[in-house]
Amino acid sequence: MDMKNSAAVEVIDLAHYWFVVRRQFKKIIALSFVATLISILVVLSLTPKYSATSTLLIEASESKVLSIEEVYGLSGNGSEYFLTQFEILKSRDMAKRVVEKLNLINSPEFNSSHSSHKKAFSIRAMIMGEGEAPTEEQILAKTIDSFWAAVSISPVRKTQLVKISVESESAKFAPIAANAIAQAYIESQLEAKVGLTQQAAGWLGARLGGLKDKLDNSEQKLQSFREKNNLIDVKGVSTLIAKELDQVGERLVTARSELLDIKTSYYQLKALKDQSYDSLSSLPFILNNSLVVKLKESESNTELKVSELSERYGPKHPKMMAARSDLNAVRASLLTQMKRIADGIKNDFLAATSKEKSLVTALNDTKAKMQTINRTEFELADYVRNVRGNRTLYETFFKRINETAETGTLQTANARIIDTAVIPEKAVKPKKKLIVMLVMVVSLMFGIALAFLLDALDATIKHADDVDHKLHAYMLGLLPMLPVTLTNGKFSGNANEAPVRSFVHGDHSGFQESVRTLRTSLTLASLEKPVQTLLFTSSIPGEGKTTTSVNLASAYGQMEKVLLIDADMRRPTVAKQLQLPQGSRGLSNAVAYPERLNDSIHTIEDLGIDVMPAGAIPPNPLELLSSKGFMEILEQLKGRYQKIIIDSAPMQAVSDALYLSTVTDGVVYVIKADSTKDKFVKAGLGRLEDSNARVLGVVLNQVDVDKEARYGGNHGGYYDAYDYNSDASSKS
Repeated sequence: MDMKNSAAVEVIDLAHYWFVVRRQFKKIIALSFVATLISILVVLSLTPKYSATSTLLIEASESKVLSIEEVYGLSGNGSEYFLTQFEILKSRDMAKRVVEKLNLINSPEFNSSHSSHKKAFSIRAMIMGEGEAPTEEQILAKTIDSFWAAVSISPVRKTQLVKISVESESAKFAPIAANAIAQAYIESQLEAKVGLTQQAAGWLGARLGGLKDKLDNSEQKLQSFREKNNLIDVKGVSTLIAKELDQVGERLVTARSELLDIKTSYYQLKALKDQSYDSLSSLPFILNNSLVVKLKESESNTELKVSELSERYGPKHPKMMAARSDLNAVRASLLTQMKRIADGIKNDFLAATSKEKSLVTALNDTKAKMQTINRTEFELADYVRNVRGNRTLYETFFKRINETAETGTLQTANARIIDTAVIPEKAVKPKKKLIVMLVMVVSLMFGIALAFLLDALDATIKHADDVDHKLHAYMLGLLPMLPVTLTNGKFSGNANEAPVRSFVHGDHSGFQESVRTLRTSLTLASLEKPVQTLLFTSSIPGEGKTTTSVNLASAYGQMEKVLLIDADMRRPTVAKQLQLPQGSRGLSNAVAYPERLNDSIHTIEDLGIDVMPAGAIPPNPLELLSSKGFMEILEQLKGRYQKIIIDSAPMQAVSDALYLSTVTDGVVYVIKADSTKDKFVKAGLGRLEDSNARVLGVVLNQVDVDKEARYGGNHGGYYDAYDYNSDASSKS
């Protein structure tokens, strides 16, 4: 059951929404028509505004006052540059320039304080007076703000173009103002550049004097250093000393090599015990001497000759003696030569040692000179570098001063007008058609929303769908509204034309058919469990339960024997509506005098039913209805009638109907359409359910069928489909 209810809640009832719109359709259209008409009048009263647009090209440019990148660090390559220019264009200063240039203080459009400007009505001024007149500065500020609000700056994406638009009440003034803003921006750029150039020139001039003094000071220091150190050509002296150092080094290496060679021979010679022939002959450097080699050959030849002669002659032979004498002479000469070589080795060693020492001394002296020269050259280079740096900086500033002076008057702006504004042909504001259409659409939507709001706030039961959606109750039938005339709330006219007699004597076939339908619905509802006693009640008085019960009793009277009991002991109306004699006996009399029950029952011949009116009103009706006598009478009447219909009091007023629902077979709940609040009906049905009463269903009474038909309701024209209203239509 819960799943079914949740599924039912989730379903969107589009037909219901359409019915709500149709029901309030005329009001929605009327609301939209009034709103649209007002919007047309307002739009026609608005002052048209024209818009003119000028296109400005802003080019990227870098400041070149100095070549050391830039003095003020303005970069034209990034997007920040263009964003800055856009903000300058939108600045209040630009608006002020144009206001002063075009003398807009004398324009009534932008100066609200102008004498020709219409003063707006002000309650504050009327109560507190006009106050002090605004000053010129205040007037100018307000004029600038007013003109500033009319200016629109729109950069074109991914380009360097800017759209400058001005809105004005004058089609001729709009392009003048747009072009004036573009021209004011160009002039401001030129002024800014000239100002920067002049400022840079002044700064450079002040800086140049200090650079000149610094250059002169460094040159004087350089010259003093040269004079102090007697420097003419430091590079030449340095080169000469370097060559000298190289030569001394080479000679020292050679001397040390020679000394090393001589040192070996010297130490070999020094190691001999004596300088005999045999000792000297053992030294390799002596034996390798060329003269010694020749003398050795002569010695060998002489020894060979002595050996040959010794074989022939004796030792004292003159030839032997001569040969021996030659051999000794050769040997003496060889010894003398070897000693001379040994002495030469000693002398060479001493000379080489002395030469090495002198070369080492010369090398050290040269190194000392070189170090002195290097220190001097380093100090000199520092002075020279300082002079060159000061001279370069001085020359750079001097050059830029000349360039600034020459190009200061030739500055050009980084912007130019690409497309000048022209006089517009049509006004851009107000968009009359669009405004009217929007108002019409919005008012329609608002009307529809208001219709839904009223429907949501409307707690009455209007039609069968409300019975299903709001009450979740079974719909037995509906009774259309009867075209009767009421005077002071009472029927006046022929008794046969009274609403309670409409089923029998009325000419409203739709109402008659609806009563038959109600009778059929009750018959079907009582198939499983027959209903003999039927209770009619409602939420509040005046919902038509008496009319419904009497007409239904008349419908049942055509088929079976029926008794109608008026159990509304508080405000009985059955006797009055059926034109029974005043003071007629009824229910209260029957309960008090059961033996005279028949006197309390009145037969209505034309309706074919018996009626038991309320009778005399007792002091406590609920005690009467809950008495044992009433139950006995009811049981007695059940044996005499096939159908007993009881008309009881409303549920919200008293508890009479609540009690009667416990002693009857079924309850029919009557609701007046488009009148009774659903909370009253829910409360009444809830009380009946709590008392375990058998509620057969709901009857929706006094339904305006024609109205429902106009609004597209579910029951509009229902009876006409079978020509039940043909008679009524013909009469009307």
